[in-house]
Amino acid sequence: MAYGPLVIMRDLGFEVRKGEIFVIMGGSGSGKSTLLKHLIGLKKPASGTILFDGVDFGNADEKVRKAILRRMGVLYQSGALWSGLTLAENVALPMEEYTDLNARAIAEIVSLKLALVGLRGFETFYPNEISGGMRKRAALARASALDPDVLFFDEPSSGLDPITASRLDDLILQLRDSFGTTIIVVSHDLASIFKIADRALFLDIKEKTMTALGNPATLRDQPPSPEVEHFLTRTSPKP
Repeated sequence: MAYGPLVIMRDLGFEVRKGEIFVIMGGSGSGKSTLLKHLIGLKKPASGTILFDGVDFGNADEKVRKAILRRMGVLYQSGALWSGLTLAENVALPMEEYTDLNARAIAEIVSLKLALVGLRGFETFYPNEISGGMRKRAALARASALDPDVLFFDEPSSGLDPITASRLDDLILQLRDSFGTTIIVVSHDLASIFKIADRALFLDIKEKTMTALGNPATLRDQPPSPEVEHFLTRTSPKP
């Protein structure tokens, strides 16, 4: 991954398993969100390939690329809801754009999606009329509107108090357990990482590459490097 001549990360090699919660972790500036941009097709790798079910996503033609994107949902750090649309209109938008469903069918699905994230009765509210945690949940309802195979989350607990963040983690676990959704999460929040991650990838800003991949509790108890130990225990690195 690079911005012009500036290499952010190199030699990244990993796969995400179907139905798992996979966390991308690392310190500030390590390239977590940049990696997410590559995975959802917003940026091409400077070198290498990204395979989606064996298909070279980065170099696919427009038709194949759109078909792959149709199988993805993204929850951005800010939620990125349209401020001029109600919650129901925000959730309905992907279905209006990408399906042939009629208005009645869309309305029923919108009600279901909002109910799944605990927002039944808030259909007519605008984003600025609800709390930050509720906006994140509404954005999750929109991200899951098309029943994606893979959901991406960029720092989902950012800006949330611990209780609200924990409830959002519960929703992420529910999505995986109830629907078998594959979930990829960028996070630096330890409580969330240990609660939801099946496996976690560590991006080392000094080495400019991945230096750990595995269950976060195992990586904490048997750290492969001082940097991983420091990140997962938040203790000072040993001299």
